[in-house]
Amino acid sequence: MNSDRVKKVKSILITQPAPEPGKNIYEEFAKKHKLKIDFRAFIHIDPLAPRDIRKQKVNFLDFTAIIFNSKNAVDNFFNIASEMKVEMPADTKYFSINESVSNYVQKYIVPRKRKMFNGKGTEKDFLALCKNHPKEKFLFPCSDIRKSTIPDFFNKNKLNFTECIIYRTVSSDLSDLKDVFYDILVFFSPADIKSLYDNFPDFIQNDTRLAGFGTSTQQAIDEHKLILDIPAPTVDSPSMLNALERYVARANSEKKS
Repeated sequence: MNSDRVKKVKSILITQPAPEPGKNIYEEFAKKHKLKIDFRAFIHIDPLAPRDIRKQKVNFLDFTAIIFNSKNAVDNFFNIASEMKVEMPADTKYFSINESVSNYVQKYIVPRKRKMFNGKGTEKDFLALCKNHPKEKFLFPCSDIRKSTIPDFFNKNKLNFTECIIYRTVSSDLSDLKDVFYDILVFFSPADIKSLYDNFPDFIQNDTRLAGFGTSTQQAIDEHKLILDIPAPTVDSPSMLNALERYVARANSEKKS
């Protein structure tokens, strides 16, 4: 952490949608340090139409297993399947990146009739789980913007795998933020960084501190020659909230005030 950039924090912008009432994990943090914390999604999802799926020559019923790496993928897969009047067979297997996504799948299916698998929280663990099912025909419904880790792994291990883009990740209109300043901007994906520059191509960081979650997000920050002030996860800060707490506690101490 560059000590010259550890400066008092009064405002933070989280580049995600506002959480539902009662589910704001930043609420106590904001109260404790008397911070203004706002939420604004820098990106939004644009679902593809059934005709766009057909152009990819993908038939959902040709596959025995579906891979989900996000809740957005779950929603868009089942929504477009419904539009196409496709009902997945009862013996279809669902492989989810973590337990949270796996539980979300149950919004659309009856669990007792399906076969559910989920990783334990890491991508490495999830991929090892998939590798243990070499006879499956895997479908990976995803965004047009995604990491190559999953397809690279499946191709390297010669598993039966097909990728299908079912939605696009689009930069949101942020023009109303043109003259608004925040001490910290918090990013969670490379698409968030892309949206920043799509909206503000002349963005100059100056004293604005940037927080980035995940390797790909941090790489995108570096590629734009920006300074990453608050990385997460780390050994000391496994979550973004932890990382922000540590930074603000230091920056807003009496010594730094």
